[in-house]
Amino acid sequence: MHDASTTTLTPAELVDEYLRVVMIPDPETARQFVSPAMKILFTGNRPMRQPADCTAFNATRYKWVKKSIDATETVAGGTPEHTVVYSLGTLYGEWPDGTPFEGNRYVDRYIVSNGLITQLEVWNDSAEWLMVRAGLATL
Repeated sequence: MHDASTTTLTPAELVDEYLRVVMIPDPETARQFVSPAMKILFTGNRPMRQPADCTAFNATRYKWVKKSIDATETVAGGTPEHTVVYSLGTLYGEWPDGTPFEGNRYVDRYIVSNGLITQLEVWNDSAEWLMVRAGLATL
């Protein structure tokens, strides 16, 4: 679904609103901000197709998780057909056992085309933090 109001948002505003909605989590409403042909490459090189896939994966890794956005950056030279936007910040929430965490860095890279997100790549430190929790690494 393509809500006409999404086309009035700048690419950075679109990404920020998408993140606000998907972190509720409300993956169904988040679909209005993405192309039906969206491609997602999540942490660990996991291919996904829609916001609900990300929400389902996060439910296996965290009791709950949210993003604290430090910056939303639009790459210069973007066009209505192809604009790159980065969201940078940290994750906070609880691991499945209820242990709280905060300060877990993330970087998301979005491609916005004609008012919709068409691609998303996600990186964060969760795997490193889980290795430390398992005694397999140190910080």
